[in-house]
Amino acid sequence: MKIGILGAGNVGGTLGTRWAQGGHQVVFSSRDPGSPQMKEVVAKAGNSSRAATVADTAASSEVIVISTPWKATHDALAAAGDLSGKILIDLINPLLPDLSGLEVGTTTSAAEMIAGWAPGARVVKAFNTIGFPVMADPVVAGEPVVMFYCGDDAEAKSVVAQLATELGFNAVDAGALSQARLLEPFALLWISLAFKQGFGVHWGFKLLK
Repeated sequence: MKIGILGAGNVGGTLGTRWAQGGHQVVFSSRDPGSPQMKEVVAKAGNSSRAATVADTAASSEVIVISTPWKATHDALAAAGDLSGKILIDLINPLLPDLSGLEVGTTTSAAEMIAGWAPGARVVKAFNTIGFPVMADPVVAGEPVVMFYCGDDAEAKSVVAQLATELGFNAVDAGALSQARLLEPFALLWISLAFKQGFGVHWGFKLLK
């Protein structure tokens, strides 16, 4: 599968690297694809990856992962161009700068706003409820970490579930895209426990039935 990463920081870089190492063709976007930082990302990800501009990354990919800071998200999507028909995986939490809360929520979500900014894209909310160290290895104490996802397109959600399962997550469908109104505050719980309550970052949630 051809996967484009818009925002190759810790989160996007970790996911893209794992998918590239798993055999997918991954493109990491950058304003300067030839920068030392991007060369390092591509070298770690391996031969199935490359760096490119935002527009090239979007145009050459079937699946787009948006993992930019919230404040940069609108501009990144505008630079990506027409994403009609593409699967757009939204990893973003609209956090306040001090991590004390969310800028949007309750009656809408970052995911729903992103769907409005990228008309025609098949948006799926996923990979937003844990930190990147767990993404590198989502098995804790021998058990897979749960990864909730939501969206309005069944086929797109199936693809995202498969990508999550390949990484080792227990992928669980949380419903329509409007469920991001719950998943984004849920992410804030992980963040507050990790950084304010001393849990650290090497843990995740588990679903028991």
